[in-house]
Amino acid sequence: MAKKAEVKDLLEAGVHFGHLTRKWNPNMAPYIYMERNGIHVINLYKTVAKLEEANEALKKIAASGRKILFVATKKQAKDIVANKVSAVNMPYITERWPGGMLTNFITIRKAVKKMASIDRMKKDGTFNTLSKKERLQVDRLRAKLEKNLGSISDMTRLPGAIFVVDVMREHIAVKEAQKLNIPIFAMVDTNCDPRPINYVVPSNDDASKSIELIMESVTAAVAEGLAERKAEKQSDTAAKAVDTPAEAEKAPEAAAKEEPAKETVKETPAAVETPKVEKAPAPEKKKAAPKKEAVKADDLTKIEGIGPKGAEALVNAGVDSFEKLSKSKPEAIKEILTEASSRMAHLDPTSWPKQAKMAADGDWDKLKDWQDNAKAGVE
Repeated sequence: MAKKAEVKDLLEAGVHFGHLTRKWNPNMAPYIYMERNGIHVINLYKTVAKLEEANEALKKIAASGRKILFVATKKQAKDIVANKVSAVNMPYITERWPGGMLTNFITIRKAVKKMASIDRMKKDGTFNTLSKKERLQVDRLRAKLEKNLGSISDMTRLPGAIFVVDVMREHIAVKEAQKLNIPIFAMVDTNCDPRPINYVVPSNDDASKSIELIMESVTAAVAEGLAERKAEKQSDTAAKAVDTPAEAEKAPEAAAKEEPAKETVKETPAAVETPKVEKAPAPEKKKAAPKKEAVKADDLTKIEGIGPKGAEALVNAGVDSFEKLSKSKPEAIKEILTEASSRMAHLDPTSWPKQAKMAADGDWDKLKDWQDNAKAGVE
């Protein structure tokens, strides 16, 4: 279990320090405790509650197998984010946000594939056939791509969520994620607008100690989600390995027991001749209906465009499987989401039934290709 962040730790790290009062954003008023010496002080009790909520959601996303993209290009956050996030094998951007990173993901993937093709050239000897000038140009291109996109080389599809340090600085990333309905987690200071953010963590986004503490808590939750996913996979594999031979052994034994039972009935004619009709049949006791085993709901977050809260709303409304979602109408889905929360009213579920049909049929490769080409479920 990841260690829960305490108010004392946050206080020591300076998470409570906001910006000057004249630079504040009025929408941050609910998260501000007081004003002292011309500086706003953040309410750390709300920070702890919001951080715990964000960690729980990130843990679920990580356990579902989706990637979480971390974005932090400011000087004091670069190294901290790179070190913490690389430890949990998640993608991150710490140099420059490439325009269209999410909304034009296919083109970004081409640039990443260019890196792989250069590496192949070096392995198969093609690189050595180039002239000295061409080799120098290719090396420079490779170094540039590695610097800007090397950390997202393993991200073959759009992320399940993004985590942003400094919303104002990374406003393009926030807008792109918002356009594609990707859940946004962020450290939000008193000078930022928290409205576009799905999971707000009110905190000081300038101090390196504050950033390090929040990132430590967040990455611990992600690591916990990944560990749960790994354990679940191992238990499923072990269960399948145990069940298969056990069923194979039981089958011939059951058949052997049934055959003599049938012969015994045939050899005792007295049992057949007994006039059972004369005796009044004893009232049969009604057998209690067997308890239905709780069926685990499908992980609806595998559908592009559905976040943890959207999935929860659908499951609560009875749409708890890919099969049911594939048969639902987009208008009905939209109504369920809007009733659950006004924040989800902007979601576009037009393609969800189509994606759910592929998931229900087990066509995961087909679904993955479709999602990569359709830009987060928007054709």
